[in-house]
Amino acid sequence: MACRFYLFFSLSLLLFTPPSNSQSNQFCEAGIGYGEVGCGISSSTKLLIKGGTVVNAHHQEVADVYVEDGIIVAVKPDLKVSDDVKVIDATGKFVMPGGIDPHTHLAMEFMGTETIDDFFSGQAAALAGGTTMHIDFVIPVNDSLIAGLETYEEKAKKSCMDYGFHMAITKFDDIVSRDMEIIVKEKGINSFKFFLAYKGSLMVNDELLLEGLKRCKSLGALAMVHAENGDAVFEGQKRMIQLGITGPEGHALSRPPVLEGEATARAIRLAGFVNTPLYVVHVMSIDAMEEIAKARKSGQRVVGEPVVSGLVLDDSGLWDSDFATASKYVMSPPIRASGHDKALQGALSNGVLQLVGTDHCVFNSTQKAFGIDDFRKIPNGVNGIEERMHLVWDTMVESGQISITDYVRVTSTECARIFNIYPRKGAIIAGSDADIIILNPNSSFEINARSHHSRTDTNVYEGRRGKGKVEVTIAGGRVVWENNELKVVPGSGKYIEMPPFNYLFSGIDKADASYLSSLNAPVKRSKSTT
Repeated sequence: MACRFYLFFSLSLLLFTPPSNSQSNQFCEAGIGYGEVGCGISSSTKLLIKGGTVVNAHHQEVADVYVEDGIIVAVKPDLKVSDDVKVIDATGKFVMPGGIDPHTHLAMEFMGTETIDDFFSGQAAALAGGTTMHIDFVIPVNDSLIAGLETYEEKAKKSCMDYGFHMAITKFDDIVSRDMEIIVKEKGINSFKFFLAYKGSLMVNDELLLEGLKRCKSLGALAMVHAENGDAVFEGQKRMIQLGITGPEGHALSRPPVLEGEATARAIRLAGFVNTPLYVVHVMSIDAMEEIAKARKSGQRVVGEPVVSGLVLDDSGLWDSDFATASKYVMSPPIRASGHDKALQGALSNGVLQLVGTDHCVFNSTQKAFGIDDFRKIPNGVNGIEERMHLVWDTMVESGQISITDYVRVTSTECARIFNIYPRKGAIIAGSDADIIILNPNSSFEINARSHHSRTDTNVYEGRRGKGKVEVTIAGGRVVWENNELKVVPGSGKYIEMPPFNYLFSGIDKADASYLSSLNAPVKRSKSTT
């Protein structure tokens, strides 16, 4: 069975744009097991990366890296190995942990359609860009967490790299509360997402959010929020339509930064009221970033996640006269006006924001055209799973805004720490999984839809060039990207369970005890008698 794009377990032919021959030829042509000899995949389980600069989040050194059976065995200078070991020369290059993308939506049913990248094509694109693990969001089925998880487990059977899951919460009752415990204790999911936007579908109100925050705290699970005021966005959308603004620019105008800032502040205050850590996904505006900065300065445990589109793009594309071009930039929260991007870069460099995701949620131009007469019907989402590692390097490292060790931290290590899988992931040390990239700082890259590996026919970073290219990707000890060739097969990825009570929960119980002792209540009063 061919593994070409046009056989990628495709959705509907109406929604699919066939790739060029150059794209499809980069995939193996035999649907065999990962690790068997064939379609260019080596059967060797031993690998030596020689002479590179090994970079971890807090240290870098020139050393060799020896890998056996998918695990890093040794990191030392001048390692000697037997002749049966594959050797990769990394002299003059950086050897770093593979990227971990904390925020993706593969094979997600949304706005009357389904994202065009599934768990094979999206992950294949990720590997070509140096990301070796991602965490996707499970959407409940008819508000059932268990049914939703079963659906996503089936979707993920075609995975070609390691992955984990977050779980969305769309209602709250005794059944959901019980299932949250099962999800955490038995299914390896340690985070729950609450949408404060998308009124009428995914959005939750403050009462539900409070119940969810309390349950997350009791389970040691991290609460995550999509922070936009959904009621106000709904009003903003009606206002735009009344003004006759029906194109993609109406999307941004209907949900301005103030609504992101308000929802971010509200979620932070409610999380503080409950005293549980909070993770704010896709921080897109100065307004939201400043609320996070204020909370962190006060000592509250808040994580801010910018996404690569918010770091490197502005909203000018939404005003393009060509609908197909403008609509590809529609995502929520929207890409903001020029100035927000630079502010978010600064916040990432000074630690206000901690790690970079993508919110990779792609629809092709046919799907985007569902909203040609009404921006409210344009499926929301942009690409980024393949481009993130290159763009963060070019934007943040090449400009001198962050160090090379910080690059590792914001693209890999901090995600592994937050979701409690460090040092299995996010590190190049003995005992860690052999998920490794080799980046050549002197190589250059160019992004375009003709050569990317996503199934979508557009790219919001079209034509962008930069320095620093991932030349080799190693996943689970196997070389899957080398010499601009991708060698992967469906079904080879592993589900990574993520335990609860990450480092953000340390000391929460002491803070609760301190709060209770400070109340000076209840006051003992004698009952008056008459």
